Amino acid sequence: MAQILYLRHLGIKILSQQPQVVVQQLEELTALCPTHTRRSEESVQLQQFSTPLPLAYLVAKAGFIQVTDLILEPSAGTGLLAQMAKLHSASLMLNELAPDREKILRRLFPGTPLFSVNAEQINDYLVGKTQPSVVLMNPPFCASLKINSRNRDATPRHINSALQRLADGGRLVTISANWFSPNNHTWRDTFIKMQEKATVVLSVGINGKVYSKHGTHIDTRLTVIDKTPATDATDIACINDTVELDELATLIEQLPPRPVWEATTSNAQVYVSKGVRLSPVKPKSQSASVTQTLSQFLNIVPLDYEVIDWAATEGLKDTLYETYRPQRLRIKDALPHPSLLCESAALALVSPPAPTYKPHLPQHIITQGLLSEAQLESVIYAGLAHSEFLSGSYLVDDSWDNVTVAATGEDYAVRFRRGWFLGDGTGAGKGRQAAGILLDNWCQGRSKAIWISKSSALIEDARRDWCALGGDAKDIIDLSNIKLGDSIPFTQGILFCTYSTLRSQKNGKSRLKQIVEWAGKDFEEAIAFDECHAMGNAMAQEGKLGMVAASQQGIVGLRLQNALPQARVVYVSATGATKVSNLSYANRLGLWQTGDFPFTSREDFVESIEGGGIAAMEVVARDLKALGLYLARSLSFEGVE
Repeated sequence: MAQILYLRHLGIKILSQQPQVVVQQLEELTALCPTHTRRSEESVQLQQFSTPLPLAYLVAKAGFIQVTDLILEPSAGTGLLAQMAKLHSASLMLNELAPDREKILRRLFPGTPLFSVNAEQINDYLVGKTQPSVVLMNPPFCASLKINSRNRDATPRHINSALQRLADGGRLVTISANWFSPNNHTWRDTFIKMQEKATVVLSVGINGKVYSKHGTHIDTRLTVIDKTPATDATDIACINDTVELDELATLIEQLPPRPVWEATTSNAQVYVSKGVRLSPVKPKSQSASVTQTLSQFLNIVPLDYEVIDWAATEGLKDTLYETYRPQRLRIKDALPHPSLLCESAALALVSPPAPTYKPHLPQHIITQGLLSEAQLESVIYAGLAHSEFLSGSYLVDDSWDNVTVAATGEDYAVRFRRGWFLGDGTGAGKGRQAAGILLDNWCQGRSKAIWISKSSALIEDARRDWCALGGDAKDIIDLSNIKLGDSIPFTQGILFCTYSTLRSQKNGKSRLKQIVEWAGKDFEEAIAFDECHAMGNAMAQEGKLGMVAASQQGIVGLRLQNALPQARVVYVSATGATKVSNLSYANRLGLWQTGDFPFTSREDFVESIEGGGIAAMEVVARDLKALGLYLARSLSFEGVE
């Protein structure tokens, strides 16, 4: 309230100065104010964060307010935005749901129309009232009346209702969370639908330090919308970077004027918004984002993390399972896994190597927690493994069955890219992690992938996990819909098939050959073997009643890996290291024949480990984790009775 009274004392003088000068003066004034750190339950529940004075000035500046305007502020709070509009001598309409803040507004703005309704439906409540020509708003980002949990739909509901109330040709200026961006795949369709009746003329992120005096450091976003239909609904002006307030002031000065009347050929008059494409501002504190590979994913950045040291005694207790947290890294802005994870004490005693690989992912994947910290760790270590090749060179015969060590420099010799094993239990989100690994490759231009799973019904799970990260369900191609023997007509996409489909063949035509022809011999993209224990028994072995033949699914899985030596292979199974026969298909881990482990062949490995029983398998799992080739986390039962 004191700030508002001080603004009135300054009066019209504040409008006659350069915007950058005013911003600096208001920042100095704000610095003298106490920090808003103590909050009532109501202010926390309804996300009542007042607009910082310098930002309120720029919001009003972006509205291009005139004396003749009627300004609506749907979530007026304590009136800081309203006062900035009042300095332009415009008329006001205010709305505030919270009783205490409503009383403050009545004292500060006597005689001003003041409503007390839920602003998510403000258009319905104010039907029949005069329509405003400008809307200035800073609505709750994800808080809704009578809904206890956070609701991200609150922001678009507030904006859409206010936009409907706004007069044709009017301008709406809103502050939102930075995630409510046209370049965020989650909200892209919302903005496209909005542009059928309006035009976004500016959307730019604002550095979170603006709100430091208000008890938070969250990055925000300023969006300016003119209520005139866009010429192209899919062409939306948006700047990904977050900027400082002086840079924001410069951008606002570049804004087009408010829409003007123009005569059409039918002599009817319509509003036309002279929208301009703003050039991105390079932020002072951030490096430039990596150029996007495909239009589907925007704001792709290298994952930022810090490598830390780890000691074997760190936090360990005398238990069978240890609470899990990534041992060698801390990822900037990453959220913890939604449920507590744990790891067997044997695995917790070894740590993976310090990673050097940096995945490329859309920024919102990290900030919105679409992949948790533990899941992002999997993407990092998978990428690290895929950056290396197994020791030695090999010759693969035409049947893709036999692999022999090649002499140095021998013709037709190939090198096999190292694979990675995800052994997480139920609830750790193995499908989401597999999708994350595919997305990392996709964002780096490797837009083909192969996803193999146990049953055809699991394609819906694959689509769910891919779409959750911002992908399109149409990216996933169901191989069963393509006739055996026909060439696969797609140049990019994720080819989904089951193990039973993979092994099928008829009249000399096979699904395996169909897939290899689509992939091409230089295929460097990812292959995800989901539920890979379905390829168990990939070699003939002694059973209780004599020799048991190798399973066809295991054989064809090995052939696919041999046919595409440069593929980035991911094995996914919760029961991967329980039986040694379940590892006989995993030739990309380098457990045999490579010289990295003391086993000359697959048979030698299986025979030796079987003799040691489950303890020997535990040693294998520990060694694989120590090499950065294996992770196995489970949901913790801590606190469960």
